[in-house]
Amino acid sequence: MVLEVLLLAFLGTSSDEPPPRSDSVWPDYRGPRADGVALDADLPLEWGEDRNVRWKTEVHGRGWSSPVVHASEAWMTTATPEGHELSVVCVDLEDGAVLHDLLLLEVEEPEFRNALNSYASPSPVIEEGRVYVHFGTYGTACLDTESGETLWERKDLHCSHLMGPGSSPVLGGDLLFLQLDGADVQYVAALDKRTGETVWKKDRSTDFTGVVPDMQKAYGTPLLAEAGGRPQLLSSGAQASFGYAPDTGEELWTVRHKGFSMSARPLFGGGLVVFNTGFGKARLVAVRLGGEGDVTDSHVAWEYSKNVPTMASGVLVDDLVFMVDDGGIATCLELETGARLWRERIGGQYSASPLYAKGRLYFFDREGTSVVLKAGRKFEVLASNELDSGFMASPAVVGDAMLLRTKTHLYRVEAPKAGEGG
Repeated sequence: MVLEVLLLAFLGTSSDEPPPRSDSVWPDYRGPRADGVALDADLPLEWGEDRNVRWKTEVHGRGWSSPVVHASEAWMTTATPEGHELSVVCVDLEDGAVLHDLLLLEVEEPEFRNALNSYASPSPVIEEGRVYVHFGTYGTACLDTESGETLWERKDLHCSHLMGPGSSPVLGGDLLFLQLDGADVQYVAALDKRTGETVWKKDRSTDFTGVVPDMQKAYGTPLLAEAGGRPQLLSSGAQASFGYAPDTGEELWTVRHKGFSMSARPLFGGGLVVFNTGFGKARLVAVRLGGEGDVTDSHVAWEYSKNVPTMASGVLVDDLVFMVDDGGIATCLELETGARLWRERIGGQYSASPLYAKGRLYFFDREGTSVVLKAGRKFEVLASNELDSGFMASPAVVGDAMLLRTKTHLYRVEAPKAGEGG
């Protein structure tokens, strides 16, 4: 595979260049650059059930996957609460009409899931003509977006999640990357997106001697980046994080740390990758790229451990890192040093990852409250909004609209244009 093709397909998502405007593409649960940034979107400051909602569509079942967008469609997965039926739903962006509602997989004996999780928590990834859906150990499939036909399917990539699936797939060039970090086995795999065949499969090199199975699992989603002209797949796992060569799966470097069950995605900028270590005592670990082998003692730039989320990803805006912990404490750090600029309570409990657009940060809690902050070195609340149900999924952006998936519905939220009704 030509690495330049791999990078162009997804790496614009993690470079220091501005992300493309998301008029009709939000291909990944964190957007065009996989970082939760919609730079030029003119999103509404205020909304509610009777304000700035263009449409609202009920989504059956229990699914925490985030919507992904291509052209005129939004796709997401869902499942029955007990996990016996796993489905994919496609909604028309113009009016919210359901275009496809497809039962993909039936599971006789689903594993246990945590009360906060669902059997459809991994988000899809989409490109022209194809959407790729992943249900962890239960299966992965590629669908034709026009017909809804299943083009290929894999049901042989297994691990024991213990608490339900969580890692989302990543698309780069001709490869679909998957993380399966279970309590029994832990590995990263790359599939040929055209056929579903395994191109490479790499077991984690972590020494789990003396580590109980529960602390060997993870729910991370990798990130494609480039350092020194070399593409890398940045991947968080239990007790360690890694950089892999995307085309071969070669382990380029590793950094050891405590922590497990992490679901926050790495952040990349300024030559640093910032990992979240997840449960135990959540920390941010900033690693300078460019090292080889075990870089724990040589390339860790800083660590931060106050009010770090265990589930939601952070967002990087210029030289600032913003995040909100599970209990509603928002924090702003300097990327270069990890120095804290502010830490304030905004309330609520959080699983969904935040969004940045045009100087504003949007946070979505589990009960339906959304808090909007100014993205700056000083803390400032701009607005607080309510919907009827809470957020476990992260938002998507299309043009100047947000697609917000609550526990029960998908909303298109946007301010009316001049000449349109309120």
